[in-house]
Amino acid sequence: MEWPAYLDEYEKLVFRMNTPRVVIDNAVCSTATLVKVDSARRHGILLEAVQVLTDLNLTIKKAYISSDGQWFMDVFHVTDQNGNKLTDESVINYIEQSLGTIHFGTSNCSNGLTALELTGTDRVGLLSEVFAVLAEMQCNVVESKVWTHNGRIASLIYVKDCGSGCPIEDSQKIDTIEARLRTVLKGDNDIRSAKTSVSMAVTHTERRLHQMMFADRDYERKPILQLCTDSPIVTVQNWAERSYSVVNIQCKDRAKLLFDVVCTMTDMDYVVFHATIKTAGDRAHMEFYIRHTDGTPISSEPERHRVIQCLQAAIERRASEGVRLELCTKDREGLLANVTRTFREAGLNVTRAEISTSTDEALNVFYVTDAIGNPADPETIDAVRQKVGLSDLKVKELPSLCHSKGDREEQAVGVGGAVLLSLGSLVRRNLYNLGLIRSFS
Repeated sequence: MEWPAYLDEYEKLVFRMNTPRVVIDNAVCSTATLVKVDSARRHGILLEAVQVLTDLNLTIKKAYISSDGQWFMDVFHVTDQNGNKLTDESVINYIEQSLGTIHFGTSNCSNGLTALELTGTDRVGLLSEVFAVLAEMQCNVVESKVWTHNGRIASLIYVKDCGSGCPIEDSQKIDTIEARLRTVLKGDNDIRSAKTSVSMAVTHTERRLHQMMFADRDYERKPILQLCTDSPIVTVQNWAERSYSVVNIQCKDRAKLLFDVVCTMTDMDYVVFHATIKTAGDRAHMEFYIRHTDGTPISSEPERHRVIQCLQAAIERRASEGVRLELCTKDREGLLANVTRTFREAGLNVTRAEISTSTDEALNVFYVTDAIGNPADPETIDAVRQKVGLSDLKVKELPSLCHSKGDREEQAVGVGGAVLLSLGSLVRRNLYNLGLIRSFS
């Protein structure tokens, strides 16, 4: 590469040392593309690497993370959504470029939209009331994500002014929007915990949703209705002689699972030094060796319990419950208010939503249940589709992750009998998985 004239030799050396080395290999594994990253270690860099891959909707089937001193080495086995290796050169080049610059971090800047952050108590029809207020205030919803968990709701909504198409900068209008949305969120019984805020900065939406729900302490609350018996199993043990806390997770595999776990660990100020992630069939097993950012392991039983609660919550927030409905139609003012009002009138509760627009097209996904969280009645769904438009609102099956035959034949590993390996064995194993040595036996 050609260096700028103002850089001296020391600055060039520092740049070389800090720039991640990225290798994308399609030859080693027959079922997945290997993405290898070597870089100087800093807090949060693992999350940024995982974020690059999951933002492309890639499936991470296996991963090996190992750090030694101030250096870290990661290997990710990834496929596309259909379970195939990566062959699109534009995608491969984007991964190489993005991972090659993660050491330098990302800056938040305006994207020409106003961001609204909402947290409060979930209830049937809440989303309808929120979108009705925004429509009345002449706010066009460009993009939004809504999560619910344990009776709480968090939403990040990006809007612009309907008339001008510009971000909303009028302080008086912003204050009015905040006040009205806060009133909606409070309802009759959420006077203290309902929160709204407005920002012009760009943040990673899903990471911000995790932070909002964490701040709302959703992990401490009990679900109103426990429908799923397949709850994630999380164990935490201390390896005193090596000053590690060892976290084992066994749960159902799904898209962006690793991102959700690493995001929560990072925002709780834990550093992952070594990790192994494996999937088999529809199951995922993850093992992390972590410390605080100050180098100490988990130090008390209350802290251990809190880590377990927070990781379980992080996994459950995105676990979609209900029927998946996809709305694809021409975007127009009041569309979301009208559609979500139809859901409310039918007694349907939105448990998760992803709202987006592309040019003049609205591309929206809703997960809905009945009012108390049970599966929605098919006749109710049909009636809603008739009212919204059969060609516009369609029922979609929940997406399933694709796994190769070899994966399905692997046996899932239980966490109950996890054995703390010696540090030497662990490092040798990860170096072998990273392709740096021929054997770890």
